[in-house]
Amino acid sequence: MAKEATLQIKMDSDLKEQVELLYEKMGTSFAEAVRIFAKQSVEEKAMPFTMHLASHNGRRTLGLANGKYVIPDDIDACNDEIIEMFGV
Repeated sequence: MAKEATLQIKMDSDLKEQVELLYEKMGTSFAEAVRIFAKQSVEEKAMPFTMHLASHNGRRTLGLANGKYVIPDDIDACNDEIIEMFGV
C-alpha cells in the first residue's frame, strides 16, 4: 500500500467554502479534485490545462486545448466523460 502524505495550503476562507460547495455539487470533494490535479500533472509532466487571461469569444471554456472544450450549462450531464477523462 502506498504511503499517504498530508498537504496543507492557506487560502481565503470564502474561496474555500465556494470551491467545496462547487465540488460537492459535482459529486466529489475539493480534496479529490486536488488529487486529480496532481495525478494529471504527473502523467502529463505539466499543468493539466492551459492557463490564459481571457475566455475565448465570451464562451465559458475549460482551459484544455485553448478552449476546445465548452463547459455545458448542466455540467452534471458530463460526469461520465469527466470520470473517463481523469481515470478516477
